[in-house]
Amino acid sequence: MFSKLAVKNVGRSFRDYGVYFLTVAFGVCLFYVFNALETQTVIRYLAQHPRTNIVGAIQQLIGILSVFVWVVLAFLILYASGFLVRRRSRELGTYLMLGMERWQVARLLLAETAVTALVALVVGLVLGVVLSQALSIFTAGLFAVPMTFFAFSISVPALLKTILAFAAIFLLVMLYHAFTVSRRKLIDLLRARRVNQELKVRSLGASVFFFLAGCVLLVIAYAMLLTRGLLRVDALFWVMLGLGSLGTLLFFRALSGFLLRLCQSNKKLYYKNLNMFILRQFNANINTTYRSMTVICLMLLLAIGITATSVGLNNTVAQMADQTIVQDVELAVWEEKGEIPDLPAALKEAGFDPDEQCSRWLSFPVYRDEDGHSIMIQADYDAYAAAWGQEVVDSFVDSWRVRLVPQVEEGLTADRCYFLADYAGDAQTTEEAFLAALDQAHFLYSYTYTTKLSTWMELMGTKVLVLFIGLYLGVVFLVASAAVLALQQLSQAADSAQRYRVLSRLGVSERMRGRSVDIQVFLAFFLPLALALVHAVVGMTAANAVIAQVGKVDAAASSAVTALLLVAVYGGYFLATCWGSRKILRASA
Repeated sequence: MFSKLAVKNVGRSFRDYGVYFLTVAFGVCLFYVFNALETQTVIRYLAQHPRTNIVGAIQQLIGILSVFVWVVLAFLILYASGFLVRRRSRELGTYLMLGMERWQVARLLLAETAVTALVALVVGLVLGVVLSQALSIFTAGLFAVPMTFFAFSISVPALLKTILAFAAIFLLVMLYHAFTVSRRKLIDLLRARRVNQELKVRSLGASVFFFLAGCVLLVIAYAMLLTRGLLRVDALFWVMLGLGSLGTLLFFRALSGFLLRLCQSNKKLYYKNLNMFILRQFNANINTTYRSMTVICLMLLLAIGITATSVGLNNTVAQMADQTIVQDVELAVWEEKGEIPDLPAALKEAGFDPDEQCSRWLSFPVYRDEDGHSIMIQADYDAYAAAWGQEVVDSFVDSWRVRLVPQVEEGLTADRCYFLADYAGDAQTTEEAFLAALDQAHFLYSYTYTTKLSTWMELMGTKVLVLFIGLYLGVVFLVASAAVLALQQLSQAADSAQRYRVLSRLGVSERMRGRSVDIQVFLAFFLPLALALVHAVVGMTAANAVIAQVGKVDAAASSAVTALLLVAVYGGYFLATCWGSRKILRASA
């Protein structure tokens, strides 16, 4: 009996509480995708380079962030479960009135949670596998990785990790349901929906004061951020964050009276259609939700800022590859007992022939005078400039503080020798041969080397790290904000069902009732988003000033990706909430 009733209740919940299942399934999908990085084409490409350790760093950091994401999703799902229990309070009270014991009601909720968890895990994992492959193709194109590295695959470790993580979350949900049933009185369960919110209309003067005070605090915080910059983390930095948060709180607190009073001053607008009803409903709701709206606004700021910054940094990081090293390989060998080795001959003896495997190469010594200054012969300088350009050799001279002399003078001692080259064939194959030769050339004393390919790999790894972590955190904050707003609005729609039933009896059409619901959901969703966008514009201005110091800011790409995520995730939750709220009200009419 319990299993049939549980399955029936879950099926009904799928129809009535789609936002809850959407949130759980999307959480599972997101958790799997970013824990299955080893299946990504870009990661496969980076891992094949023998001297690159960025892949391990990426996976380790994603693993650490997944713990934080798990905590966020756990609180989010517990919050959503609380909404479902509250919505079903009368139903649970009816079960008790029909003679069921509390432990039986708790057992029913446990069975429903188990079915919900199984369905959400299956749907979320299927979506996660599909999205992981799509993300793999997208990032391969973004980073110009050959598609020969792409292969459809499923990460078994990520599957197990996701199942265990969400099994733990649903265990917490089960314990929460059992605790709720055991603590709630029967009368409270039956009367849960009859508890009305108190309408508090604050004076216009107080609302205007709070609004102006909030705006002043935000302007001060903005000015501090733009003048001080984003990287100065000191006592004033935390003061700036405090002022911005307090200003946001006062802004939303002022809306509970300011917006209503402002519209009441325009009688034509206030008494048009259901505007009076809508505004008073919104005013009553925001009295109790302005704190959560403040938190949601700040979470949206984090989602927008992190996503836009991570995407914008990609173009900047890409520019650093060409600026870091021009030649395919740069080898520096320090002298030993006043001797400078013949690097081309040493490499050839070890199995790497510069004449055959390099399109051009140059080897020259650098000397040290009695005062410890680096000295370079003019002929070597000219050969360097002829091979790679005047700007490149000047950059080398400036970075090492080298001065030029016409020829070797008395008092100069050998310091180090350089070997610079561009590969003639395939860069990957030629570099492997070069690295193998270095391992064989044991008589090369103390040396360092840098290659363009390894530098590019490290920088591309940094791009992947920044992009994946930015998208990971950005989407998590965005989903959390949208889901909390959606559940709040669905709960308020259920609480207002009796009021809409009265409007229906008074002759108000279903179209007007539905429109009033849409307007309330729109205000709840887009007022926090509007202020978050203002915050983000100021924050991104400060962030771009930092990024511009090392490269060009890709504002167009960052804005496009952020806007796409907002429309897809936030807009999707908005539409789902409008549809769900309308359905709740139609069922109660």
